[in-house]
Amino acid sequence: MVLNDSLAQSLSHINNAEGVAKQEVVVNPSSKLLKNVLEILKEHMYVGNYEEIAVSGGKAVKIALLGNINKCGVIKPRFSYEYIDSEKMEQKYLPAKGFGVVIVSTSQGLMTLNDARAKKIGGRLVAYCY
Repeated sequence: MVLNDSLAQSLSHINNAEGVAKQEVVVNPSSKLLKNVLEILKEHMYVGNYEEIAVSGGKAVKIALLGNINKCGVIKPRFSYEYIDSEKMEQKYLPAKGFGVVIVSTSQGLMTLNDARAKKIGGRLVAYCY
C-alpha cells in the first residue's frame, strides 16, 4: 500500500472513530507533524491523551477520544495565506466564527490560526477541526 498523506489518513481514522463513538483509536504511522497536530487538538479539548506505541513495521499513536469532534480533516492543497486573509480562511473552513480551530504552519512552528493572527504572521494552512 502506498501512503501519500499520513496526516490525512490519520485525521480520517479519528473522524471515523468519533462517528461510531469509540473511546480510543490507533493510527499508523506516527509522525512529528501528527504529534504536533494532536498536541494542538489536545490543548483545545478535542482529543484526550495520546501515546506512541510500537507496532510491527514501525510506530503508531494511540489516541483517547473525548467525543468532541464533529469533523476534522486536512486542507489540501496546503494554501499559503497572509495575515490579512486570516478571517477569510477561518470563514472558509469553519462553520461559525469562534467555533473550531484551523491549524497552520508558520515560521514559528505549528499553531492555530487565532494564535498566528495575534502574532501577525502568515503561513500555510494544514488542518481544521470543529
